[in-house]
Amino acid sequence: MKKGILAVVLFFVTMSAWAKDMPKQGFGLQIGWAQPILRINDPNHMDTLNNHIKMNGFKVGVVYDGSIIAGFGTSIGLNYTFGAYNGGWQTQNAYGMSYPRSRQMITYNELELFVDWQYKFEIAKETYLMLYTGPTIQCGLEWRMRQDRQAFEGEEYTPKYYSGYKSEDPNQAFKRINVTWGVGAGFQYKRYFVRGGYDFGMIVPYANADFTNGIHTRGRLDQWSIKLGMYLWYEK
Repeated sequence: MKKGILAVVLFFVTMSAWAKDMPKQGFGLQIGWAQPILRINDPNHMDTLNNHIKMNGFKVGVVYDGSIIAGFGTSIGLNYTFGAYNGGWQTQNAYGMSYPRSRQMITYNELELFVDWQYKFEIAKETYLMLYTGPTIQCGLEWRMRQDRQAFEGEEYTPKYYSGYKSEDPNQAFKRINVTWGVGAGFQYKRYFVRGGYDFGMIVPYANADFTNGIHTRGRLDQWSIKLGMYLWYEK
């Protein structure tokens, strides 16, 4: 019993001594690249999420890092994310019938609150590596879609616009709230850092998941991201 207590005491003393030079807390700004990915299943292949739309854009926000013990801590912040997609012109054929070429363009805006648990360790003087994981709550601000099709000869065609949060079409109606779980890694040198990772969507993003003749559709709204940042306030 005494040996066990002594081992615990020695462990915490050793970890405290090792972590004495670790950053205690910091508040900063970050900006970077983001790629929201809408994944849906093909109704003909219900076991896969093989249809996807990749939206490229950017992310900007604020972050607070706080260490709890021996490099373990939290990273909390708020980001604004923008993504855009241009599908290009495509010819659609179905059951032997030809349709005029069409395309879809999407712009996507959201706010996201993230709470990550991270482990940060020093690899050289004032140089650190970090690993992190945790949930993010995303709140959609705008999901705007434009649909074009090739006009017939002599026809005047006006593009159609939809709001993904107000559309009555179940194929284009989305929930404003999405929850993801992210994993990632980062590097920090003095006040500067870079972080990158992937967020897995935890809920079906469609407001109504039953469409296409009653077929139940599932999906995810995932995201890749790489952020560069700087701590404006930093305490060791």
